[in-house]
Amino acid sequence: MKIAVLPGDGIGPEIVAQAVKVLKALDIPMQLEEAPIGGAGYEAAGDPLPAATLKLAKESDAVLLGAVGDWKYDSLPRDQRPERGLLRIRKELNLFANLRPALLYPELASASTLKPEVVSGLDLMIVRELTGDIYFGQPRGISTLENGEREGINTMRYNESEIRRIGRVAFDIAMKRNKKVCSVDKANVLETTELWRQVMIELAKEYPEVELSHMYVDNAAMQLVRAPKQFDVMVTGNIFGDILSDEASMLTGSIGMLPSASLDANNKGMYEPSHGSAPDIAGKDVANPLATILSAAMMLRYTFNDEVNATRIENAVKKALAEGYRTADIHTEGCKKVKCSEMGDAVVAAL
Repeated sequence: MKIAVLPGDGIGPEIVAQAVKVLKALDIPMQLEEAPIGGAGYEAAGDPLPAATLKLAKESDAVLLGAVGDWKYDSLPRDQRPERGLLRIRKELNLFANLRPALLYPELASASTLKPEVVSGLDLMIVRELTGDIYFGQPRGISTLENGEREGINTMRYNESEIRRIGRVAFDIAMKRNKKVCSVDKANVLETTELWRQVMIELAKEYPEVELSHMYVDNAAMQLVRAPKQFDVMVTGNIFGDILSDEASMLTGSIGMLPSASLDANNKGMYEPSHGSAPDIAGKDVANPLATILSAAMMLRYTFNDEVNATRIENAVKKALAEGYRTADIHTEGCKKVKCSEMGDAVVAAL
């Protein structure tokens, strides 16, 4: 297994180090090679996605990413900012399917801002289309009108094949879960998502065992905090998925608990925590590495088809939590407050 390790910025190097520590503890053959991305890429090569990093990513079987971004790069030209490196690598690797599970561990029910009876037992998967929509649609930009007023333009755009392929991912995942797919759109207002709904209905005929429902995005946002356990698999476009997956992350107690996978058509993937680079706590050894460690488990499951070791990592995380280990973001009274590196050690010990 050849894995490109891209620590990135902020807390990225700290959390990735813990995931690598856990992977090495499995004692399975793998080749790990590190490269810069984001602000680190700009510092190293004047580019948030250096050519050498992209080459490594393309030659590897999978990519393990930390996080990108730092306030000190906000004044750079847009195409040199850390986030552009992340968008570009997704596009270059054709990672169109973003999987974001939201699973509440019983030990963390009290860490959620919602009542335990609302979130206990939560286990849902958000499938987000990642390479289309308003983030990539053309035309885009900021221009000046004849009267001197500035105008910003972004274009929401999807074609039928893009919708069909992300829908197929969602239906395939639902077949391995509780056989329910909720497609999220805004078909009453946006023609782009009217097409989205039409294609999902057509695709559902190929999956007669799966129950398909539809929900407008504003209602979906409300339902996620009202009754989140009604969902099994949610599938939606890029911008809606970006927002809903972050909302879902807080149901679990902390965004520091949520892994993610971004896959191409052959299950080559980039694996990263759902949270950002948190530059305010970088270098303090206080970040929660569990989302990154769980992302490594997803990598073993989806790219390398290694269910045994993926489950081993997930069970080790459960055991560390059951033994009371908590980083600052999920700490409650009576638990053992530990640093980022200590949480990594606890998971390794549980292995």
